[in-house]
Amino acid sequence: MQDILSNFSATELVKASIKANWENYHYCLGRSPNVELSIGRYLTWLITNMPDHFMNLVVCTQLPSEGAEELIDSAMTHFRSLNIRKLSWLTQKGVPATEIKKYLLAHGLTFSESFAIEMAADLRSVPDDLPRPIGLRIAPVVAGKTLRQWIHVASIGFGVREEFEKVWYDFFVEAVFDTRFRTYLALLHGQPVGTSQLFLSAGVAGIYNVTCIPEARGQGIGAAVTLAPLLAAREMGYYISILQASQQGSRVYRRLGFQDFGHLSVYLWEQKKDQ
Repeated sequence: MQDILSNFSATELVKASIKANWENYHYCLGRSPNVELSIGRYLTWLITNMPDHFMNLVVCTQLPSEGAEELIDSAMTHFRSLNIRKLSWLTQKGVPATEIKKYLLAHGLTFSESFAIEMAADLRSVPDDLPRPIGLRIAPVVAGKTLRQWIHVASIGFGVREEFEKVWYDFFVEAVFDTRFRTYLALLHGQPVGTSQLFLSAGVAGIYNVTCIPEARGQGIGAAVTLAPLLAAREMGYYISILQASQQGSRVYRRLGFQDFGHLSVYLWEQKKDQ
């Protein structure tokens, strides 16, 4: 069987789908009244109260012929007024790289050329099963109580302070029971230990929020909780799955059949406490 990702003509489509799925994931979260979603001609953003780069995204689709500096200055002033602590800024293809870089660096953003590894897998090549610890069960999140458990585990895994769990829940609950989402909780002997999420958009199956609590790592739980949404997507007729991985996480995904497709480059901003 020929891997559909080995066709060079598919490479650019896959890379575009990775970014489109990631952007659409954020836009879907924008249905919540607890976040700010602004869609404009030049800038679109989703802003939450989470102190997390992933949960606050600005997308620059183009720059105006005049007034670009004022546009960015106004946006950053707005984010500071909301007391946003962290955000990521993505520029789409066609935005003048040198010009936008000059403006963003002037406002304290830093360029991360390798914010994440862009990866994709041919779902036909994904294994049907994996070795897993005895007593491990992967359960779909179908109710608010289970979602609270999921957020608690994900918060521990990602190092999010407990005080922000309610914030996360309040804007997630508006979206994650949408048919485009599938959310999974790993339980070891009945105790929640890991999380993953599937988001269907841009013709691909996006994998998000894969993590385990520290004491459960190194047992194959991360791979197992990732495999569940992959198999679900394949069952629904999807051929390609995409994700953005850390260097550490990429090793697990490669064992599942994911291939590297480059790096996601973004600008990152973090407001200091004394600003």
